[in-house]
Amino acid sequence: MYKITVVGTGYVGLVTGTCLADFGMETMCVDTNAARIDALQNGVVPIYEPGLSEMVIRNVHYRRLRFTTDIAEAVRFADVIFIAVGTPQMEDGSVNMSYVTTVAEQIAEHLDEGYKVIVTKSTVPIGTSRRIKEMIAGRLHERGASARFDVVSNPEFLREGTAVYDFTHPDKVVIGAESEEAREMMKQVYRVLFLNETPFIHTALESAEMIKYANNAFLAMKISFINEISGLCEAVGADVQQVAYAIGKDGRIGPKFLHAGPGYGGSCFPKDTHALAHIGRMHDTPMRLVEAAIGVNDHQQQRMVSKIERAVGPLGGKRLAVLGLTFKPKTDDIRSAPALTIIRELAARGAALQLFDPAGMEPARKELEDVRGSIEFCDDEYSAVQDCDGVIIVTEWHQFRNLDLDRLQGLLRSPFFFDLRNIYDKERMLQLGFQYYGVGV
Repeated sequence: MYKITVVGTGYVGLVTGTCLADFGMETMCVDTNAARIDALQNGVVPIYEPGLSEMVIRNVHYRRLRFTTDIAEAVRFADVIFIAVGTPQMEDGSVNMSYVTTVAEQIAEHLDEGYKVIVTKSTVPIGTSRRIKEMIAGRLHERGASARFDVVSNPEFLREGTAVYDFTHPDKVVIGAESEEAREMMKQVYRVLFLNETPFIHTALESAEMIKYANNAFLAMKISFINEISGLCEAVGADVQQVAYAIGKDGRIGPKFLHAGPGYGGSCFPKDTHALAHIGRMHDTPMRLVEAAIGVNDHQQQRMVSKIERAVGPLGGKRLAVLGLTFKPKTDDIRSAPALTIIRELAARGAALQLFDPAGMEPARKELEDVRGSIEFCDDEYSAVQDCDGVIIVTEWHQFRNLDLDRLQGLLRSPFFFDLRNIYDKERMLQLGFQYYGVGV
């Protein structure tokens, strides 16, 4: 059985390392963040992901999972080394590759005799895995080292909030490799999934890297499509939920990612669509549909603000409750969350805001420091609604799906109810006396 090292203990790295340990593999996770490593060694998981904390504690207990800051030790330890560090977006939409490059240089410095597979798990521009291979080969030549290695592209398709399930029950495993030896080793790493008849897709390095971008861009376009349709539905009196349900029944389309809302966010779709658009421009092959999806998503968030302002009137002096700050439920991730754009714009137009989220309060406090004079963080959804002129549901946490509506009416100064996730029935809300506004209904 192969030994595994995962470089990076962020979202992808920690889930990857922990799940591989749970598959029975001896796994070491390495990170330069000493405080994070200390916390993990003590069973404290720094990210909010259902089921992950229990899995970390279990595998540390059985000594299948270890944490370290020593990259040299981690490289020597492993047969397979996963690179799972951040690839943040630059201002021009390109990818900041400094973390990946640094890790590749460190691996090259510490490779010794024998054979290892180096796996790019981070989402990286097409051609990165081949450049890593050339970089490491060059450094080994300079060192006069005799180590043999292959580089494999193995993109992740994890959804925040269901990442543990997604890793252990994937739709597919994509392996971009150039040697049969590397392919066979990766097959053994994922032996549990292979035995469960998970589809394995073997490709060239560049194809594997492209699959990740194309996969995310297609889903982002699907979201932007239904959001654009939602605006037209409002204009002509159609119901976007009925439209989405009907077209989702077409087997060529499918029902997933056809839920109208305030726009997509998170760590993947915004970054990956911008990166793919940038890659297209660099190769004189513009990604027109992807760029349109980006534009629709930006417009959708602004459209939500305009919808609110048209309903309640000038926002100066108004107080509004915002329920849900994370980009989706079951995570504490607020990266590119639509709520942030909506909050900033509402505050800029003069509204005072009372905010609540079950998991995203602390990251939101840091992110919204510049508008703190206009916002207040509350203890729960009902204290957030107290004395407000309206309530805005931005993230569809389960506890927001079944609010005590009688209590809500008693707390609100005005009965405006903006359901940006369409989780309530419009007719019932109107019958109860709310001024109800959904998306595309």
